[in-house]
Amino acid sequence: MPGVPQWEDRPLVGRDAELARLLTSVDRAVDGHGCAVLLAGDAGVGKTRLLDELCARATARGLRVLTGHCVDLGDVGLPYLPFVDLLRPLAADPAAAASPALAGLLAGRSGGPLPETSQGDAADLGRPLPNRAALLPPDAGRLQLFESVAALLADLAATAPLVLVLEDLHWADRSSRDLLRYLLARLGEERVAVVASYRSDDLHRRHPLRPLLAELVRLPGVERLELPPLPDAAVGQLVRDLGRGAGPVPEATVEDVVARAEGNAFFAEELLAAGLAGETLPVALTDVLLTRVEQLGPQAQQVLRVAAVAGRQVRHDLVAAVGGLAPADLEQALAEAVHSHLLVVSPDGRYRFRHALLREAVLVDLLPGERVRLHGALAAHLGGTPGAGSAAELAHHARGSNDLPGAFSASLEAAAEAARVGAPAEQLQHLEAALALWPAVPDAGARAGRGHAELLLDAAAAARNGGEPHRAVALLRNAEQVLGPDGDPLLLSRVYYTLAQALARIEDAAAALEYSSAAVALAPADPPSVSRTWAAAVHARTCYALARWEEGDAAAEEALAAADALGLDAAWADTAVSLARCRGGSALGERLEEALGRAVRSGDRDVELRVLFNLAVVPYEAGDVTTSLRWIDAALARADELGVPWAFYAAELRHLGVVARYVTGDWDGSLALASQLARVPEMAAHVRAAGLLVQVGRGDPEVPRRIAWARSLTDRLDAHVLLMLATSGASVEAAAWAGDAAAAAEEAERAIGRLQALWRNDRLAAVRLAAQALAPVADAAAAARLAGDDLAERRWVSRGEGLAEHARSAVADHLRDVGGYGAEGSAWLLRVEAEQERLHGRAAPEAWRAAVGAFGYGHVYEQARCRWRLAEALLAAGDREAATAELQQAADVAVRLGAAPLREAVAALARRGRLAVDLPGLGRLTGTADVFTPREAEVLALLARGRTNRQIGTELYISEKTASVHVSNILAKLGAGGRTEAVALAAARGLLPTGSSA
Repeated sequence: MPGVPQWEDRPLVGRDAELARLLTSVDRAVDGHGCAVLLAGDAGVGKTRLLDELCARATARGLRVLTGHCVDLGDVGLPYLPFVDLLRPLAADPAAAASPALAGLLAGRSGGPLPETSQGDAADLGRPLPNRAALLPPDAGRLQLFESVAALLADLAATAPLVLVLEDLHWADRSSRDLLRYLLARLGEERVAVVASYRSDDLHRRHPLRPLLAELVRLPGVERLELPPLPDAAVGQLVRDLGRGAGPVPEATVEDVVARAEGNAFFAEELLAAGLAGETLPVALTDVLLTRVEQLGPQAQQVLRVAAVAGRQVRHDLVAAVGGLAPADLEQALAEAVHSHLLVVSPDGRYRFRHALLREAVLVDLLPGERVRLHGALAAHLGGTPGAGSAAELAHHARGSNDLPGAFSASLEAAAEAARVGAPAEQLQHLEAALALWPAVPDAGARAGRGHAELLLDAAAAARNGGEPHRAVALLRNAEQVLGPDGDPLLLSRVYYTLAQALARIEDAAAALEYSSAAVALAPADPPSVSRTWAAAVHARTCYALARWEEGDAAAEEALAAADALGLDAAWADTAVSLARCRGGSALGERLEEALGRAVRSGDRDVELRVLFNLAVVPYEAGDVTTSLRWIDAALARADELGVPWAFYAAELRHLGVVARYVTGDWDGSLALASQLARVPEMAAHVRAAGLLVQVGRGDPEVPRRIAWARSLTDRLDAHVLLMLATSGASVEAAAWAGDAAAAAEEAERAIGRLQALWRNDRLAAVRLAAQALAPVADAAAAARLAGDDLAERRWVSRGEGLAEHARSAVADHLRDVGGYGAEGSAWLLRVEAEQERLHGRAAPEAWRAAVGAFGYGHVYEQARCRWRLAEALLAAGDREAATAELQQAADVAVRLGAAPLREAVAALARRGRLAVDLPGLGRLTGTADVFTPREAEVLALLARGRTNRQIGTELYISEKTASVHVSNILAKLGAGGRTEAVALAAARGLLPTGSSA
């Protein structure tokens, strides 16, 4: 295909276990135990790529690799073709060229003279073989040839271990199958490993390879290895690696290929190539798939066409009703399709295509009229036979047959079914299908039992429950347009306050306030109404979000009174949460629990989850993470029970759970929760991104790729603050551990600026970002101070003070406009103050002790990190005993969490300070004298004071040239690129001579 990548250098992904098994077989052969692996797998699953990797590994180890290929020549097979292919390279080998077997095979003869053998060889030929009756060739001429080939291979293996690879054994001719049978029995004690691949999906019941495989697996040293479809993660990695040459592959493309390829590497490559070429299903792939279909009889092909239109899975009664075949003919056609591995039988008795792309190929090959006719027949059967199928199936086939009114009604019924089973994403899909048909169905309103705007409101509710707030906003704006400014005021008010709720959830507070104000204005206060009550409740929330306290209080009081009067428990609970959270009070917990009872009674899932979220976040903010986790776990179980795992507050609870487990030191649990559900809406990406904290803390090599993924979403979802904070926080941490102070500071400053623009005065997260970035900035200032670089020191101190000012400003604005803050905010502010002391070169053990105590509310990792810094400060102050005790506690946490960067930092401090810390792998504490000669130690001490080579020579009474040689030796031993870096590395490793720092 012109212009389409051919993937010449395809990466091997997801096959570590299978490659290890093949290499183990090779190892057995090297040790003198001949063996064989029969590698099975569907076409395109990656057998050839795996064998290529095996051959490359074996060749690199000095083994001789010979490869032969079987070819599909139909009924006209060429005898021994794969072995001719395999042995042909030996014609250039003088040691093997004289073999009569080689000469005979290459000349096209099936036999040859029996070579002279020693008495030992003759005895060996007469030795009984396993299953000898089944394994001996039928005539003496072939026996001579077979034994000659075996002898040739044994001779080659005596020189170097041999790997024989036979590909596509399902196409092998009978003679080749017989020769393979003989060799596997004959070469059991030779240094030969045989790997033969075949397509398992091509082996119908009467395939000639089947009985051979059954025989071979009974031989000693022969095993079968089934190559399953690649896991989704491996397919995604394959797609990203393949597309890297043309730039990053969009995640949407990756997800589409993963979903359609179903673990088949060849399909993934073809689909990606088609995507890059602007196609849908590649022509080349379609041809490959249809070739197998066209090998069936006409009736079996008809069955496949019916099944393809019916769906990925189809019931027998549906095929029988629509296929137009007599029962006996239908059974025979289905049996042919199943035995050809095109259809498989599911455990529930339905038929399904072996691969989704096979169904797509059959659909593509249908004529338009035939497809419409089959859809119509299927719709007629489903509509006329109660219980024959679901409303969703009926809607699909009605649309396919151009019955738009029937499709409209069926879509509404499918949406109702999805709602009943708690499937908001599917409910939205069916409602949007009905909305798309609304203009084409004259009696749409009568069929729906509601107006166009009300149907849009229902779709928006499904979008919100499915975690798609942006889609909800679009649907609600459409409802606003449908109603127009002169529409029913109460219905328009409902659209406005619902839109205000959705806008608030995508961080558009100003627009939310505009719509909530309009909703209140449209619904009269007297008499009280549902619309007015909810409009007031939502208006209270939007006012509080923008610190319009008096206006918010007035709206909240009205909403509570009206909700009580009308018995609107959901509206009362929603307003009570807003009032309790924004205005506080001593009875906060009691008010929230009362709200929970009313929310449950009302049946409003959204309000119930909002109350549960606040019941979880209040103790978290107070530093009671254990209680918070109890509420989180109960709330997530409830969200799953309600069928809304990615609704707005369910996602917020999941995010809080990931963070809370990270804080308590349950890092495995944090990662598990972050990746618990397979489908993640974009607006819930912060749940996945929150797991980056654990990955950075552990030094996971996947961190750069995961940060790049999160950043690609952050750039697109510009106002998603929690996603931005998770991404930036992880980026700052990664840069800090890498010692890149500039990158850490830049990322923190950018995120703080964006946070201020979006959350204004409620931006305490800026304190954490500032503290994270201050650490590497203080390190950079210390390194500059050590090297005597005053200019660099002043620059870093100024940068660090700017970060500290961001933190102080955020705290001041929060106290003035929002109120107090909890244990977490206090702890991060104390860490900022301690980092400031380091920034100016002051040890300040008490500042770090205060930070350690503050993080004692339950933040295991941060407390350990502060203990590491406290140990450093105590060491600088001369209190070695206390420093050792604090560093030991930090080491214990680092080991328990698997926090590799912190563990390395603890080890470096222990070495530098000669502190006796029990840390696995720390080893003996290396001293200056273990690395440098006495003269080099003197030179290093002067380097740390910023002396030039001439000054060093003068002070040590040596020539400048000799001083230069010593400096070069020091740089080489430290692996440093310059004098300043050498001093910094020596300090970090505890190798600076005592008293050498300026």
